[in-house]
Amino acid sequence: MKKFLKVVLVFLIAFVGGLAGSYSYDRFLSGSSKPADATQSLAATQEVNYVVKESSDLKTAIKKAYGTVVMIQTTIASNNPFYQDAGTALGSGVVISDDGYIITNHHVIKNAESVTVTAADGTEYPAKVIGSDVKTDLAVIKVEASGLQYAVLADSDQVEIGDDAIAIGNPLGEGISVSNGIISAKDKMVTISKQTMYLFQTNAAINEGNSGGGLFDINGDLIGVVNAKSNSNFVVGSVEGLGFAIPSNTVAKVAKELIENGYVRDRATMGVILSDVEQDTAQYKKGVYITGIVEGSAAEKAELQMYDRIVEFDGTEVSSYAEINRLILQHSIGDKVTVKVERDNREITVTMTLQEATQN
Repeated sequence: MKKFLKVVLVFLIAFVGGLAGSYSYDRFLSGSSKPADATQSLAATQEVNYVVKESSDLKTAIKKAYGTVVMIQTTIASNNPFYQDAGTALGSGVVISDDGYIITNHHVIKNAESVTVTAADGTEYPAKVIGSDVKTDLAVIKVEASGLQYAVLADSDQVEIGDDAIAIGNPLGEGISVSNGIISAKDKMVTISKQTMYLFQTNAAINEGNSGGGLFDINGDLIGVVNAKSNSNFVVGSVEGLGFAIPSNTVAKVAKELIENGYVRDRATMGVILSDVEQDTAQYKKGVYITGIVEGSAAEKAELQMYDRIVEFDGTEVSSYAEINRLILQHSIGDKVTVKVERDNREITVTMTLQEATQN
């Protein structure tokens, strides 16, 4: 079902005056010439000071965060046998340590043969990939440097709808730039490349190349890593004001795992490779199929087979990889689950114990 988004613009106009303004406003309301009392005058003065302070805070936050964001360019080999030249991809990253660890998106460095980082001051560094996690769309790369300006990670659980949001990145590969807005939604369930994520939504301008860049609060602290914006099926181009970012608490946890282990530990898995069939064919029904089984995995022990169609996971009907992934994320290593599959036109239900995933 198509959903159309209605955007309601609310303009708040604040009239701020000093003593003379308060006097005139009071006279207009009461019809008298009684002068404003000291309380009214003080309130007006405080409002003026607050507005000035807010503007100053924004500039200070940008100054604090700006130098922590870098531009990323990757070289990717062509898979086309008729066109052997390498391609390039552009994105952004955020420095998270003074010795050169940088957080970015998995999709920014995916299949990269080489990675080059350009700091805000123009300094270029070769970078190596430390680890990457497709499920959270996060990756850590590293440059050999010291004394780098790095981002302070905020507690994203404390972020509220309506809070200021400052996006800093490398849109369209044109260099580091800034946009600002607010947090429009929290825990927004978004499925990207078949991975279900719970993200911040912001109306700060997000464009291609912003991926991997930072979303900062009014203190200049990192509250998220930008990874997507919504596209529309109903109009030409992208929907504006619908950008998404991975919350900083997720970023902190995943970055630590990638730096220490190269992958994210303590994540439950069935140990299968899944593929979606999006419409009925002569050979296959629409649904999600097992197209690979990891040796020694829970799936192998439960005697699941190649091309089994999974129809139910732990009591919930499923028809796509994204749905199964979302359900597995709700479980822990060691949990027993039931899986119903269709094989040779008959349904089979097995029980398995979820195991730790050792790779993406």
